[in-house]
Amino acid sequence: MTVYGTRPEAIKVAPVIRALEASDALDSVTVVTGQHREMLDQVNEIFGITPDHDLDIFEHGATLSLIVARVLERLDPVLEAEKPAALVVQGDTSTSTAAAVAAFHRGIPVVHLEAGLRSGDISTPFPEEANRRLTSQLAALHLAPTATSKANLLRETISPDQVVITGNTVIDALLTAVERKPSFTDPELESLADAGGRVVLVTTHRRENWGDTMKGIGRAIGRLADRFPDIAVVLPIHRNPLVRAALLPYIEGRSNVTVTEPLGYGEFTRLLALASVVLTDSGGVQEEAPSLGKPVLVMRENTERPEAVEAGTVRLIGTDENRIVEEVATLLTDSTAHRAMAHATNPYGDGHGAMRSVAAITHLLDLGPRPADWGTEGQS
Repeated sequence: MTVYGTRPEAIKVAPVIRALEASDALDSVTVVTGQHREMLDQVNEIFGITPDHDLDIFEHGATLSLIVARVLERLDPVLEAEKPAALVVQGDTSTSTAAAVAAFHRGIPVVHLEAGLRSGDISTPFPEEANRRLTSQLAALHLAPTATSKANLLRETISPDQVVITGNTVIDALLTAVERKPSFTDPELESLADAGGRVVLVTTHRRENWGDTMKGIGRAIGRLADRFPDIAVVLPIHRNPLVRAALLPYIEGRSNVTVTEPLGYGEFTRLLALASVVLTDSGGVQEEAPSLGKPVLVMRENTERPEAVEAGTVRLIGTDENRIVEEVATLLTDSTAHRAMAHATNPYGDGHGAMRSVAAITHLLDLGPRPADWGTEGQS
C-alpha cells in the first residue's frame, strides 16, 4: 500500500506505483489522503493513477494537528480492511508521518521513500524536518535517494541492512514529464515560450518564510523586474492567501511579471526547462532544476539537499531582500557565473529509482534479492 496526500508526494511516488503495478511479485493498493486536492489530482491524471481509496481530508485552513488527526482516523479502517504486507510513505509531509504512525500501530512494516534527508535544525524547514525524523524512527526500510542521505541515517544508528540507496524518484518523474512537452493552458506562458527570451522562474511558499520575510521576497521580485525590464519573471503563486497577500502588492502592474495560478506538473516541468534562473524556497525544485542544467538560488538558511550545493548548481542565499536581488542580478549579468552553475550535474538520480525501490520492497518481504545501491552497480 502506498499512501500520499500532496503534490510533491504524488510526483515522487507515481513512478514507484507504476513499477509496483508492473511487478510480478507484488500487488499495489493506492491511498490518497487529499492533503492537497486539485494539485494532487492533476499529478495522478498525468501518470494515469486511479487511487483505490481517497480519505478526502482536505479543508481550507486546516491546522497541522487536524491533518494528522484525520489521517490517523480515516486510514486505520482502510488498513484493517486491506491488511497490506507493507506501507510506503514518501518524504516529510504530515500525511507521511501520520500514515507511518497508523501502520506502526497495526504492526505493518513502513517503507520510507526519500529517507535520510536532514537540515540539521529540527525547526527548519517546519514541520518537514521533524516529520522526516519521526518517520525514520518507525520505518523498517529506508529508501535513501543519495549516499549523503544514507550516511545521515547510519549516524542515527539505523542498521545498514535497512537502507538502500535508490536515487531520487523525482528524476524518474521529471524525465517522463519533460519528454511530453505539454502545451501551456495560460496563453501568456505560451507567448513567452515562443518569444525565446530569458525567464526567471520564482516559486515561494515555505511556511517559515511567511509574514515579513515573504514581503521582502515580494519586494525583491519587484526590484528585479524593474532593474531588468527585458527579463520575464514568472511566478506560479501558491494558493495560500497568506502567501498571496504578502507577495502580490509588490509585483502587480509590471508588464514583465507573469503571475499564474499553480501549474500542473507537466506544465511546470516545461516552464522549468525554459528558465534561465530559478529562485525558490522549494525542496523538490532543488532536485529537479539541476537535472535540467538550471542554476538554482535557494531562499533558505539551510537545506536538507546538500548534494547540488556541493556540485555547484544550487546556492543557498537566505531571505535578505538585498541579497536576493544581487544574487539573481549576478546570474543575469555575468555569463561566467551563470555557466559555472548551469553545468548539467545530476547528483540525484538516473531515472531508475522506482525500479530499485520496488526491488528493495520485494527483498524486504523475502520475495527477491536485495538490489545494489545506486552508484555501486557493477562494483565488486
